[in-house]
Amino acid sequence: MYLKYAVWGLLVLSSLMLLFIFFRNSSGGRVLSALGLNIVVAAFLLYTLNLLSTYTQFDLPINTATLGTVTVLGVPGVLLLIGLKLTLL
Repeated sequence: MYLKYAVWGLLVLSSLMLLFIFFRNSSGGRVLSALGLNIVVAAFLLYTLNLLSTYTQFDLPINTATLGTVTVLGVPGVLLLIGLKLTLL
């Protein structure tokens, strides 16, 4: 039980230190805002793809893995996920 609290404490402490380092640096806010914008654009792309699924009969779930892939790769990430789904299913 104490190990569980120690792990959570370590997670909180490391998260606070990471935020401190980001905001201490002058470009830290820019990095976080760019990351947030990429996540919003990725979610919008996946939502649009799922919105058009009535016409295309193709949908991708919006979860952490798909959102992370599309956030990092952008539109090629969507095409990668579509190719993987068509190939594997």
